[in-house]
Amino acid sequence: MTPDTQLKLIVPGAAGLVGQNLIIALKAKGYKNILAIDKHPENTQILRQLHPDIEIIEADISYPGEWQKACAGGDVVIMLQAQIGAKSSAPFIRNNIESTRLMLDTAKQEAIPYIVHISSSVVESVADDNYTNTKKSQEEMVKHSGIEHCILRPTLMFGWFDRKHLGWLSRFMQKVPVFPIPGHGRYMRQPLYVQDFCNIIVACLANKPANEVFNITGLEQVDYVDIIKSIKRALRSKTLILHIPYFLFWLLLKIYAVFDSDPPFTAEQLKALVARDEFEVIPWGDIFGVTPTPFARAIEQTYGDNQYSHIILKF
Repeated sequence: MTPDTQLKLIVPGAAGLVGQNLIIALKAKGYKNILAIDKHPENTQILRQLHPDIEIIEADISYPGEWQKACAGGDVVIMLQAQIGAKSSAPFIRNNIESTRLMLDTAKQEAIPYIVHISSSVVESVADDNYTNTKKSQEEMVKHSGIEHCILRPTLMFGWFDRKHLGWLSRFMQKVPVFPIPGHGRYMRQPLYVQDFCNIIVACLANKPANEVFNITGLEQVDYVDIIKSIKRALRSKTLILHIPYFLFWLLLKIYAVFDSDPPFTAEQLKALVARDEFEVIPWGDIFGVTPTPFARAIEQTYGDNQYSHIILKF
C-alpha cells in the first residue's frame, strides 16, 4: 500500500535506540508530521539537534501533562517507551505499565485510531524478571485497550544510538585492554538490526495490520562470543578477549551495581543472556516488504565510520 505521509504520528520514547533510528527512517520516507516525546533531558536534546524540523516534547508520560494536549489530531501512536534495566521494580512499573496506561487513556480521549506497540521477545522467554513481567503486562493492556493495534516483539537489537547492550559493550571494549566473557560464551542470540526493525514499523503505517502480533527475530543465530568478536573486527580493536568463570562475572556485576544507580549491564540481564531461549523466526522480510541486512554488514554499518557513530546517548 502507498503510505499516507500526512499522518500525524505520536512517538513516545522517541529519544532511545529505536526512536532515534525510527525518526531518521520516517523522515526518509516523507513523514514530517511527527510528535516525539521523551523524558530524558540529554537524549531529547540530541534528538532536537538532529531534527529541528519536528515537534519534540520533553515529558514523562507516566504522569499527566501538557503532552496529552499535543496528541490531539493524532493518527497513529508508535509506542516505544520502555524501562529495560534497573535495580528495583519501581522504574519498570512506572515506565512500562503506568506510562502505557496513561498513553492508552490519552489515545482514547483523542480518538487516535491506531497503535503500533513495540513489545519484546521476552514475553515468550523463560526469563522471570522485572523487565519480562512488566512487558507481558504492557502487551496485555494494549490487546485489551479497544484500540486497533499491531504488536511487534523484537529480539535483542543493535545499531546506531545503542547506549545499552552491544553499544555499551563496544564502548567498553575501546576503553579496556582485556574484555571479559562469562563462561564459554556460547550463548545463542538472535540479534536484530534496528534499521531493519524501523523499516518494519514504517511498513506497519502503510499496511496497518489489525490486532496482529508479530515476533520479529534476527534471522541469524549468533553466539554471544562471536558477536563480541564481530564488534572487535569492526572497531579494529586490539583488546584481548578473556573468558572468566560465570560466577565471577556475576559477582563483578553485583559489585558494580553497588556504585552505579543505573548500571548498563545487570546481573538480571546476565541471567537472561545465558537463558536457552530460541525465538520463532517468521519471514518478516516477505510479510513487510523489508530486505534483511546480513549480520556482518549490519555490524560494520553500526560500528564502522558513519555519520551517527560518534553520537552516544546518555543513561
